[in-house]
Amino acid sequence: MNKKNAPRTFLQFVMQVKKKYLKQILMHLLILAAVAVCVYPLIRILSVSIRPGDKIVSTDLSIIPQGASFLSYMKLLQDTNFLRWLWNSLLITLATSFIGVSLASTAAYAFSRFNFLGKKSGMVVLLSTQMIPAGMLILPLFLMIMKMNLMNTYLGIIIAYSVSSLPFSIWILKGYYDTIPKSLEEAAMVDGTGPIGAFYRIILPLSTPALSIAFLFNFTTAWNEYLVARVVLFSSKQYTWTLGLFELQGQFITQWGMFAAGSMLVTIPVLLVFLYSSKWLVSGLTLGSVKG
Repeated sequence: MNKKNAPRTFLQFVMQVKKKYLKQILMHLLILAAVAVCVYPLIRILSVSIRPGDKIVSTDLSIIPQGASFLSYMKLLQDTNFLRWLWNSLLITLATSFIGVSLASTAAYAFSRFNFLGKKSGMVVLLSTQMIPAGMLILPLFLMIMKMNLMNTYLGIIIAYSVSSLPFSIWILKGYYDTIPKSLEEAAMVDGTGPIGAFYRIILPLSTPALSIAFLFNFTTAWNEYLVARVVLFSSKQYTWTLGLFELQGQFITQWGMFAAGSMLVTIPVLLVFLYSSKWLVSGLTLGSVKG
């Protein structure tokens, strides 16, 4: 091919591409760029976790550095209570998620289907609580848990997490319940099902996408929380992973290799929960559709 004709030939090829294909190419390039931005920090953390010498900064920009090993992972599992911290976080997070979704589903159903005194003001109060910074809630939560004699206990931290994430979950579920026609419940009641049976047999199955979103919100919020846990928990055996990894930071030295190794390991439960819940998010999108 003549080099002089190369630019003209390339321009002719571009002009022949249909607009829809060009839009698809641009969209895929944009998605790939977004994925690269999201994945790059994880890759760098992985590189630090397998980097020898416990260095966080290096002139070597390769993903897998020279002399890479899993020594930091072995030291983290053998020399610390990381597995205990991980188990504590998993137990607290799952309990918080199930309790939060259970309470939010029933409360949101009441706000969506029934008219009662203080309904509108109650929703405004719930929305207003989400505008309060998390740091301002630490003192009230601390006083509440202390008066209940639940300091340094699983139950105390579960109550604190459930209370803080409940308003947002109620708003999510209430908005979704409003889109479900009341005729479905009325038809079920005509067939002999009571209000409670209609809620469990009709509303909840149709609300799978919203329930999944609420569960993921409660899970990620409780899993990554640090400030409340710092106040409520003070025993190393009760620590969550956020408190445990903070112990690796000393006054003069930080064990960056073990810190990065722990950061990689704690992403596994969240990734598994998200992958499992995503099928409900995708498959459940059509459950709420009603032929009119």
